[in-house]
Amino acid sequence: MINIGIVGYGNLGKGVECAIRQNPDTCLFGIFTRRDPASITPLTEGAKVYKLDDILSFRDEIDVLILCGGSATDLPKQTPELAKHFNVIDSFDTHARIPEHFEAVDASACESGKVAIISVGWDPGLFSLNRAYCEAVLPAGTNYTFWGKGVSQGHSDAIRRIEGVVDARQYTIPVEEAVARVQSGENPSLTTRDKHVRECFVVAAEGADKERIEREIVTMPNYFADYNTIVHFISKEELVRDHSGLPHGGFSIRCGTTGFNNEYNNVIQYSLKLDSNPAFTSSVLVAYARAAVKMNKEGIKGCKTVLDVAPSYISSASAEDLRKRLV
Repeated sequence: MINIGIVGYGNLGKGVECAIRQNPDTCLFGIFTRRDPASITPLTEGAKVYKLDDILSFRDEIDVLILCGGSATDLPKQTPELAKHFNVIDSFDTHARIPEHFEAVDASACESGKVAIISVGWDPGLFSLNRAYCEAVLPAGTNYTFWGKGVSQGHSDAIRRIEGVVDARQYTIPVEEAVARVQSGENPSLTTRDKHVRECFVVAAEGADKERIEREIVTMPNYFADYNTIVHFISKEELVRDHSGLPHGGFSIRCGTTGFNNEYNNVIQYSLKLDSNPAFTSSVLVAYARAAVKMNKEGIKGCKTVLDVAPSYISSASAEDLRKRLV
């Protein structure tokens, strides 16, 4: 059995708890939180909840930690720190900052001899794999990624970190015309702004400066500055009534040509439609937690991404069984 520790118990942490139940070779060791452990009631009967400050006491009992904090402020600190002592998985999703996050985590994991797999989920994650496969197969071509329509957990969390924001939901919405042009094989040149709209629903604290909040959102680098961003201020009741779900999905598409004179057009598309973004992302995290443990047992160490992990490592099936059923 693979003993998994969950760090953080928001939507993603609860999703990981549920995903562990679907994987018979994994078990929940415990939940680690910055909150009062007594204030948390896990979904799993009998599950233990501990203070995050006490986590090093369990380093010999936990096979891998799944870190369920936000990419804006939690994971840049937590992942390199905890990789000094544990195999770790995170879902760091600020694409532009992945290289620097990798360097920080790699230094810790190499020193400790542990495996850290970062930026695990569906994008970055499964879509990253699809882009890599398609680029290798169709070198004469272009990658396109469209997200949504759906709630972005990372972007919503980034808005909630702004002073004066009580709660928020951010929807990423593909521009339909851009999607249609790509799917047709046109291979268009599109800017970031051409492909998506970001729509934000924000609950502001009483007396908060809404103009400042909106300005901070639309100018936020790596999150909103490069997009057409719409901000709506609504009540807490409206947010709960109209925006309590967490659906998401998207398309990863490669348009490319083959043939001696590039005369054949090809379109490869990988798509997801998710009722719950955190529940699905959590399932990916648990699969890669299994991979981290397998790899570390083989003497592998350091920071990895999904591009560095062989597909067989994420499966609970044997190599023989995978060959028989899937090849």
